[in-house]
Amino acid sequence: MMGARFLLALCLLACPAFADEAQAPKVPAPANGPATVFTFGQENPDCSEWTDACQVCTRSASGAPQCSTPGIACMPGVPVCRVKKAP
Repeated sequence: MMGARFLLALCLLACPAFADEAQAPKVPAPANGPATVFTFGQENPDCSEWTDACQVCTRSASGAPQCSTPGIACMPGVPVCRVKKAP
């Protein structure tokens, strides 16, 4: 009888630990969602500097994008061109 009470107490104490393992639901990526800072640079080759309010990107002399690292709590916005290439 004492062993059964011990097992019951052990089960009752372990149950809350399993509740912590629940994961947040996965949010599917939108099919035609907003442009990222990287795709904006690819889609706008005439832009030499652009930002999404988290990262600032520029083009190197070879045309490759170089982007800053976003802050840990930054919420990116819609990318915009800040500087157009000189004609």
